[in-house]
Amino acid sequence: MTKLLNGNQLAIEIREEISKEIEKNILNKKKRVPHLGIILTGNNRSSITYVNSKLKECKNIGIKSSLIHLPVGCLEKKLLEEINKMNQNPLIDGFIVQLPLEKHINQEKVILSINPNKDVDGFHPENFGKMALNIKSFFPATALGILTLLERNQIKIPGKHTVVIGRSRIVGRPISILMSRRSNSGNSTVTLTHSHTTNIEYYTKQADIIIVAVGIPEFLKGKMIKKGAVVIDVGINSAKNERKILGDVDFYSVYGKASYLTPVPGGVGPMTRVMLLKNTLIAALNRKDEKN
Repeated sequence: MTKLLNGNQLAIEIREEISKEIEKNILNKKKRVPHLGIILTGNNRSSITYVNSKLKECKNIGIKSSLIHLPVGCLEKKLLEEINKMNQNPLIDGFIVQLPLEKHINQEKVILSINPNKDVDGFHPENFGKMALNIKSFFPATALGILTLLERNQIKIPGKHTVVIGRSRIVGRPISILMSRRSNSGNSTVTLTHSHTTNIEYYTKQADIIIVAVGIPEFLKGKMIKKGAVVIDVGINSAKNERKILGDVDFYSVYGKASYLTPVPGGVGPMTRVMLLKNTLIAALNRKDEKN
């Protein structure tokens, strides 16, 4: 029998934990509340929806938020200026630049311009490098959300074979690092695959844990996994001619064969959002300037 991993419910629990932590270590000590900055460019509907949900969650949880929304076609120079303002603003603990960016903007240049100490997305090379070396840093929110989902459901990771499908800097690469690091929430043997991997079923059929973030609707079929595998679906894809969201896993062929499976929506997505709030709290607790 397949058990669904409820990201919505776990996210609610973690939001409550964050609220209590803010009250205990921020408000009771008369420190200013955590402050998350968000820079949004253009009119990507998915990005706007995501940002609006973050603003709402910040308000509900007791985190202050600020949004800078730059118009379609804004100059790269203007975006870098806004990033620099947030870097220099002592009242902002952490901030994100919502991706994807428009094609005329150099994404690498943007990420490199963010102060690593305020990089609550965990994308800056300094934070990514620290993560790879198992040094304390901000972890990318989706990867951290997946790891937390596994841990809180008491799914054993050490000694298991994890197959990651997808090699993006946002999900695939960071989760492959976290799952293999020397820790109680790691110590698995990781195989990193992608859409160009030859005979990918050879790897997926061996896997105890499969994390799918390849961006192809219903890519992973039931016939590609062994019975009892844990399957984490990170995909968010719009179905053709239908008003629904599809994951990267063919849910109905995998359900009943996997031991655990994340639904889409309601699995990894809510965990990604709440991990961003957790990183913002960490940034606030680590701040050096404690002036109110």
